[in-house]
Amino acid sequence: MMEKDVQKTENVSATERIRNVKTFVPRVDIYENKDALFLIADMPGVDEKTVDIELEKNVLKICGCVENGRIPDATLMYSEYEIGDYERVFTLSDEIDREKIVASVKNGVLRLELPKAEKVKPRKIAIKAA
Repeated sequence: MMEKDVQKTENVSATERIRNVKTFVPRVDIYENKDALFLIADMPGVDEKTVDIELEKNVLKICGCVENGRIPDATLMYSEYEIGDYERVFTLSDEIDREKIVASVKNGVLRLELPKAEKVKPRKIAIKAA
């Protein structure tokens, strides 16, 4: 069911960038239960002030900005870790209740809960004795 509820959209560079930094596509795990889908995105360096989530029509866009992390008055001698922004786009199906989407971020991990619309949730049908 997941494939028809949330789809990756690869055209991330279609938007105009105003910051001259590298942009990374964050890795995302997607979970599903009977009530919702959950997107867990690794975005080291972002917090609730530097991550932005937009939903327009059926396109969910996640953006995160990370500051350079440099130490003032110090010269970088060696670096193994690249710093940049994050951007990822998903296409949602009509089976997601857009009004009830919830997002939280902690320690650079963004968690989105995408509740399923009532019409698509499984339901138990009562059986009456004849």
